[in-house]
Order: sequence, then C-alpha cells, then structure tokens
Amino acid sequence: MSRHSATAIGLIAVLLWALLALFTIGTDPVPPFQLNAMTFTLGGTIGLLWVAATNGWSRLRRVPLRVYLFGTLGLFGYHALYFSALRLAPPAEASLIAYLWPLFIVLFSGLLPGERLGLYHVLGALIAFAGAALLIAPDGNGFTGGVGLILAGLCALTWSSYSVLSRTAGAIPTESVAVFCVLTALLSVPLHLMLEVTQWPQDTTGWGAVLALGIGPVGLAFYVWDIGVKAGDIQLLGVASYAAPLLSTLILVLVGVASTSLTLLTAAALISGGAGLAAYGSALRQRNAPR
Repeated sequence: MSRHSATAIGLIAVLLWALLALFTIGTDPVPPFQLNAMTFTLGGTIGLLWVAATNGWSRLRRVPLRVYLFGTLGLFGYHALYFSALRLAPPAEASLIAYLWPLFIVLFSGLLPGERLGLYHVLGALIAFAGAALLIAPDGNGFTGGVGLILAGLCALTWSSYSVLSRTAGAIPTESVAVFCVLTALLSVPLHLMLEVTQWPQDTTGWGAVLALGIGPVGLAFYVWDIGVKAGDIQLLGVASYAAPLLSTLILVLVGVASTSLTLLTAAALISGGAGLAAYGSALRQRNAPR
C-alpha cells in the first residue's frame, strides 16, 4: 500500500470521529463506561468477523502478547482517562486539554525512524490547535478542576503515544485491533459496575445511536486509523485530526443542536489553514526527497 493511500484511509477515521458527539448525544442516558463496553463490543465483533472472513486467525496468533497489552492500554487508557477527566473538570476545559493529542502526534513523530519534522508541520499544528481551542475553550472565567485537567493531559499523551508508537509496530496486522477492542470492552465492565448505575437506551433512536457508534467512531475508525498511522503521512494525519471537532460542530449546527457564529467561521479558517500548511509541508518534503 502506498503512503498516499494509507494516509487517505487514515483520514476516514477523522470523518468518523466527527460523528462521535452527535451519536453520543443520541445514546443518552447510557453512562460512559457502559457505553464504552457496549460500543467496543460492537467494534470488536466487526473486527473478529473480518478476521474470520479473511482466515486471519493465524496472523493473530503470531502477534506478541506485549502488543496486545500495548494496544489495549492505548484504547482503554485513553477512554478511561477521558471519561474521568470529564467527570472531574468542566467538559469544555477538559476537552481542550485532551485535544492536544494531534499536536503531540506531530511533535513526537519527529522522533520516528525515517521521519523528519518540518517547520510547516509544527506551524500547521499550532494554527489548527488555535482553531480547535476556539470551538471548545472555556468562557474566560479561568480554568478549574485541577485533577480533571491533569487526567485530560494524560489522556492526550496516551493517545498520541499510542498512535506514534504504533508506527514502530508496522508489521503487526491491523486485525489485532479487533482484540484491542474486545479487551477494552471487557475492562470497561468492572468500571461500569463499580462507578455507574446501569441505564439502557430509551427508544429505537437511542439503540440506533449505540449501533452507529459501535460501527463507526468506536469501530471502523480504529482500524482505518491503525492503517494510516502505520503506513501513511503521520504528520499530516495529526494536523488533519483537528478537523474532527470542527466537523462535529458543523454537524451539530446542521441538525439544530448548535448554532453558527463568528467563532465557528474563524475556527474553520484556522483549522483549514493549519491543515493546508501541513499538507504543503508534506508535499514540499516529497518534492525535495532524493529520487
């Protein structure tokens, strides 16, 4: 698979994650860890069906145990930290800190063999983060919820580290993500039982939202993201990830949950400009690469 194709596949994850907020709203009143268990069960089942259809069981048996541990900690750790951060800190502030992960991906990628971090990638990431910050920043009353914000920072470090370190495991089959999802679902069950009261979707819309989450943002997204970060342009993927909160907000506007504003238009310009600058940096690097 070419680098360009892998990058394009990875970008599908960004589009799917843009639907995360809409589908999550539809699942109310299901609590977070119960929702995590339900949706990752669906995502893992999709992956296992793919493994069965392609007769990939032998490939899974060759995957080292440490890789399964690493992948499960990545998926489960990110969501456990994220949900805990939103419980202990104001959601907007925690989301802003958690959304440092694309910037960290861009910065950490410079440490990978064969990768070189360019000025355009760094500037693009910073500009795009400014756009994302406009969408989810607090209202000017200052940051509160210290422990929650620390957890949000750890959340950003967890997902960025997982994504970048996945690059070093390029020979590991993407089918292994199915096992990560199943184990993440299993680990979410005891957390749900200890911390939450079980509540089920109240109507067919709620069940449909759970199904959509499991198939898309908490299912297929992790498989295509795995392909992208292992074989694609990881700097460009990192900056392009800032399109997720922008697209998510636009979708909420279209369905009437949110309203358009100057802030939204400014954020759109910053995120698009930052992603464009990073793409230019990637194109420039490929043009100047030795033949």
